Amino acid sequence: MKRLAIFASGSGSNAEQITNYFHNKEGEVSVELILTNKPKAYVLERAKKLGVESKVFDRSTFYKSDEIVDLLKSRNIDLVVLAGFLWLVPKNLIAAFPNKIVNIHPALLPKYGGKGMYGEHVHKAVVANKEKETGITIHLVDEIYDNGAILRQEKCEVLATDTPGQVAGKIHELEYQYFPKTIEEHLSRI
Repeated sequence: MKRLAIFASGSGSNAEQITNYFHNKEGEVSVELILTNKPKAYVLERAKKLGVESKVFDRSTFYKSDEIVDLLKSRNIDLVVLAGFLWLVPKNLIAAFPNKIVNIHPALLPKYGGKGMYGEHVHKAVVANKEKETGITIHLVDEIYDNGAILRQEKCEVLATDTPGQVAGKIHELEYQYFPKTIEEHLSRI
C-alpha cells in the first residue's frame, strides 16, 4: 500500500477529491495525513468528515525544524501532495522526498506561475490578458515556486465573456478529473 500526505491551505476540495478517489480503489493507496498551515482552514473539517488525521503547523515548525519531515517519515509516507498549499517547500522536505512531492497549479506553466500567483490571482490575470485558453499543470516540486518537472498539463477554453469565477470553475473540473489520476500514475513509477 502506498501512503499519501496532503498539504492544503484552504477549503480542501482537491484533498477531498483525492481522498475519495483512492478510498474507492480499496487498499492500493491511503491518504494518511492532511496538513495545513491555517488553523481555520476548511480542509480541517473535510479531514474530520473523511476520517483522515490532520495536523496544523506554523511557519517556524515548517521552516526551522525537522518536525514535519520526521512526522512524514514516521508515517512511512510515499508521496507528498500539495493541493492548494501556498508556502514554498523548504529544502529539508525536498531532500527527504526527492521527486516525491507533487503540486497542482491552476494555469499552464510557465505562464502565470511564481510567488503570489495562486487561485483567483491567476484567473484574474488570465481574463485580464484575454487568454484564449488556460488549464492546469501538475508538476514535481523543487526549491523554486512552480518550477519542477511537469507531469501533466490539461487545457480548457477561455471565452471572451468568461469571468475569473467562471474560469475557476473550469479549472476545478480539470483538477478533480486529472489530479488523482496523475498522482496514481506517478505513484506507479516511484
